[in-house]
Amino acid sequence: MFTDRVDAGHRLGTELARTLEPPIVVLGVARGGVIVAGEVARALGAPLDVVIPRKLGAPGNPELGIGAVAPGVQVIDRSAARMVGADEAYLEAEVGRQEAEIERRTALYRDGRPPVNLTGVTAVVVDDGVATGVTAVAALRWARARGAAQVVFAAPVGPAGVERRLASECDRCVVSETPRHLRAVGQWYERFTQTTDEEVRAALRSTGEDR
Repeated sequence: MFTDRVDAGHRLGTELARTLEPPIVVLGVARGGVIVAGEVARALGAPLDVVIPRKLGAPGNPELGIGAVAPGVQVIDRSAARMVGADEAYLEAEVGRQEAEIERRTALYRDGRPPVNLTGVTAVVVDDGVATGVTAVAALRWARARGAAQVVFAAPVGPAGVERRLASECDRCVVSETPRHLRAVGQWYERFTQTTDEEVRAALRSTGEDR
């Protein structure tokens, strides 16, 4: 169990610091992943930035993911989309909705700061947990497209087998706890409240000041 996202990030950062070599940029998956990533960035002595993938929800059930998007990246599970009746018109509209939300959050979180250059570095994509992995895939592809020499995915908790699931998308996958039956990421935290936009902005500001 992790006390909260700060505790999880500290422990994850300690684990990663044993094997990763600079140059490194840490990318927190908004929103909760940014809090974990802030601690990872401190442990690695690396800059922190944000990546904003968004899940594509099924018709009438937005919590059921049928894909994900990140800036310039679309990951769509066509088989799942067909099963839930998501036709091309629905997918186009849902992608548009989520891309608009990504633009809103990008402007809010960056607060005028340019993105950190990923060319030639090891990009460590950090989330507070992983379930299906679809948003992780979108985030990893985004980092790769930005020119990262290596892409690493890291999270405190995820289901058994998640490393194999993400192996084709990253150079390394580090998930500290991989229970056989993961019903919800939040069950592995004593405190797992929803992260606010202002908490994300504060984490990005404070880590930047540390650097």
